[in-house]
Amino acid sequence: MSAAPRPKDTMRVARLDLWIDPAFDADIGREPGLALQVLPAHGDAVTAAGLAGAHAYHVSAAKDEVPARWQVSESLLAACPQLLCVSSGGAGYDTVDVAACTRAGVAVVNQAGANAASVAEMTYALLLALVKRLRASQAALLAGTAATREALMGHEIEGRVLGLVGIGEIGARVARAAAGFGMRVLAYDPLLPAGEIRRRGAEPADLAALLDAADVVSLHCPLNGETRGMFGAEQFGRMKPGALFISTARGGIHDEDALLAALRDGRLAGAGLDVWSQEPPPPDHPLLLRPDVVATYHTGGVTHEGRRKVAQGSAAQIAAMLAGRRPARLLNPEVWPRFLERLAQRHAPHGLPV
Repeated sequence: MSAAPRPKDTMRVARLDLWIDPAFDADIGREPGLALQVLPAHGDAVTAAGLAGAHAYHVSAAKDEVPARWQVSESLLAACPQLLCVSSGGAGYDTVDVAACTRAGVAVVNQAGANAASVAEMTYALLLALVKRLRASQAALLAGTAATREALMGHEIEGRVLGLVGIGEIGARVARAAAGFGMRVLAYDPLLPAGEIRRRGAEPADLAALLDAADVVSLHCPLNGETRGMFGAEQFGRMKPGALFISTARGGIHDEDALLAALRDGRLAGAGLDVWSQEPPPPDHPLLLRPDVVATYHTGGVTHEGRRKVAQGSAAQIAAMLAGRRPARLLNPEVWPRFLERLAQRHAPHGLPV
């Protein structure tokens, strides 16, 4: 049996008091040598002091949940000299400046794939709600206005072309499910070779060709400098007349005003949106008021199962990094040698370099 760690050997893990599946606290608590501190998200001195003394920081991936002061920025890193690693609580990492972390020697991980099943399922929930006209059907039932079922006639997705922008963990699941629906799948992903895209169940295509051919365009890419604003008037204008647009990715990748214009002009037949530039969007947002839009509250990955897997994955990666083991979802691999040096210095006698 290993001896209990001496206090000076204890590595401190911090998180804010935002909701997280209890598996995170339980898993960190079972790790010898790790101590968890839960800090008030709307605190001041207590939170600042806790983060300043932390070696690892688990932070929500939702930018609108985390106060700006506690997002992982250059200024926060400067105030947290002991911080060795950061774990984003989702596939996204909008609350973390990865480049600043790299400069500071801080390793960053996300939980890509942990909630992939949940988000892939939401993609089809939005798509099927659109083509089966579920919103209109329920409204007619509540109002008693539907004279015939034919007035609410929808469409099939069998035989349609599905265009995926990004075919990572989530996109690959969406592609596999599409085969069961009898859809043909195209995918644009500049980070993957053509052979890998085919292995994941899609035909590779450049973005222009995908927009020309797809009956449904679904976004599955991260929000970063390359993807921010990548879907605007030009891209919506190139989509097939009557096509559908789906996003379970991140707000900010598509231009909401340009999407609204494409729907108003009749260029697109509908949109399914789980993500927004401002979350939640205001209740009078014009996209929310349209009958050809199915909208959700960025809940694609928010399932009991998905949140539990995210929490477990974050705890496991933090424990691995603080033990000197390379994690599975390292976002800045170039930082790893420096991270190991900083970790070794922390364990050296009296904090002297080894």
